[in-house]
Amino acid sequence: MRMDWSSALSTSIGAAIGIVATLIADRNRWRRDLSNRALEVRREAYTAFMTAMNEAGEAIRAVSLGDHLGDASRDSVVREAFRSSGVHAALERLRLVAPPTVEAAAYAAFRSMRHLRDHYAAGREPAEAEAHSVRMELEDNFRTVRDLMRKDLAAATD
Repeated sequence: MRMDWSSALSTSIGAAIGIVATLIADRNRWRRDLSNRALEVRREAYTAFMTAMNEAGEAIRAVSLGDHLGDASRDSVVREAFRSSGVHAALERLRLVAPPTVEAAAYAAFRSMRHLRDHYAAGREPAEAEAHSVRMELEDNFRTVRDLMRKDLAAATD
């Protein structure tokens, strides 16, 4: 009795190829899912940061225009508006997930917002030329960080 090994060998090779192909496909799917999750985490961190920065800016602006009540000093009200916006926490979340270029730009925007806060906390008025300069610096930094965030998110989807 002689056994034909060629059919058994062909079946084994075919099964091995099928298993390897399945493993490769699963690995590629896992990498794609991981990449998509990382992209979503960055998108959420970017959105939270920009939202917190806008909230801080609006709150600081309102106080600088006299929109605060009570006996608290303008300095303390402006600083509380900045703190309560959540911008510090949003910046730290962003720093954990953003590439270095986005992180640096976000921190520059944060510093500009802090500079605006300090400007108004010191009692300066929004109509002053220096206030305009501080706001323009902040707008430039906002534009830069927004552009870098968009590029990062677009590159991740390519």
